[in-house]
Amino acid sequence: MPLPTLAAIQLGRNIEGQWIWQHLDFELQPGERLAIVGPSGVGKSLLLRSIAGLDPIQAGKLMFEGKPVSTLSKPRYRAQVIYLHQRPALLEGTVEFNLRQVYRLSLHRQKAYNREQILQYLAPLDRDGDFLQRSVENLSGGEAQIVVCLRALQLAPQVLLLDEPTASMDEATAQQIEGLVAQWLQADPKRACVWTSHNTSQIERVTDRQFILNREP
Repeated sequence: MPLPTLAAIQLGRNIEGQWIWQHLDFELQPGERLAIVGPSGVGKSLLLRSIAGLDPIQAGKLMFEGKPVSTLSKPRYRAQVIYLHQRPALLEGTVEFNLRQVYRLSLHRQKAYNREQILQYLAPLDRDGDFLQRSVENLSGGEAQIVVCLRALQLAPQVLLLDEPTASMDEATAQQIEGLVAQWLQADPKRACVWTSHNTSQIERVTDRQFILNREP
């Protein structure tokens, strides 16, 4: 059995004295597509944000490739485990301007923007270089989410955490996002992803296994 990419060991999250979830144990293997499912309000988004290192955990520990996340550089970990949610945030300017801006961060300055790679991602979506020159102010919600996905994928993370990324989209655009994620996964067998979605058909399409998150009693 290969070393898990991610492993949660007895994770717990407490807010104002109330346990949202606790004693969570699960693993994400290289190449795996995991769904986190459960009723609304059970804390799925909180769990993904905790895995991404954006929110604290009050119990247990999280491992990344065999090492405690608490011992790793937070910026480097967040570059390898990227969280995407359903409300994209973009800077004023063109699509390409937004894609390039991430390389201004010190963590990514050793990398270079690869326009050809972006065009390869866009081709199955029936979009070309003209899309890169569009102002983000004129994008639909689905198109903005495509840009956010591209911004993450170009950094070649090891894990994507997808928090209802297609919730406000029509079925066609949602499947384009799914296709983008599939392209990214196919490029490296070690990559893995975690999805949350209220769309059971989507969960069946895009994941291999489900982890059920239950309410605390």
